[in-house]
Amino acid sequence: MTVSWIVTGLGIIVSLLGYYLTPSAWGYGILGFGLAHILLGVLDMFRTPTRIHN
Repeated sequence: MTVSWIVTGLGIIVSLLGYYLTPSAWGYGILGFGLAHILLGVLDMFRTPTRIHN
């Protein structure tokens, strides 16, 4: 769960950086990269952990 929060938090930071650079193509790319990390971090929070029993 901690890793999910870290990925989501970094995604927010990267998205904000991309938002401030949006008039350029780099800004849109960085914004999309950050939004993808936010989405993946949130989806990972809902995933049930797999447990391996030997």
